[in-house]
Amino acid sequence: MAMNYSDKVIDHSLNPRNVGEIEDASGCGTVGNAVCGDIMRVYLDIDENQVIRDAKFKTFGCGAAIATSSMATMLVKGKNIQDALAVTNKAVAEALDGLPPVKMHCSLLAEEAIYAALWDYAEKNGIAIEGLEPPVHDVSELEGEHHA
Repeated sequence: MAMNYSDKVIDHSLNPRNVGEIEDASGCGTVGNAVCGDIMRVYLDIDENQVIRDAKFKTFGCGAAIATSSMATMLVKGKNIQDALAVTNKAVAEALDGLPPVKMHCSLLAEEAIYAALWDYAEKNGIAIEGLEPPVHDVSELEGEHHA
């Protein structure tokens, strides 16, 4: 089944932005989708004013998963936490000029990865972030990782 991807999706899947890790990240979130096997990990560097200085990601998944991770990190960079929470899966998909319906779960995963990284940041700093829910698909436990 042929899928029509926008030029932006193709560009971000072939030339993803912000790939990599952030050493001693302020927050790190890992989410996965058991159905498609995609796993996304997002790293955030957040300054003392709660502004996201940098965002990086590592994604194991299809081109759409890579493209949505790339776009999501671009959209949250330079934003404060509350503005970053407004970066929904719809915003990510729209910024990529749309996704095929069967790939919309990729943008949801990108949103969840950002939220999971923000949750990690809040927990590390003992703060509550208004409007932020605990991650639902956090897979860090599944990978046997323990974050201090």
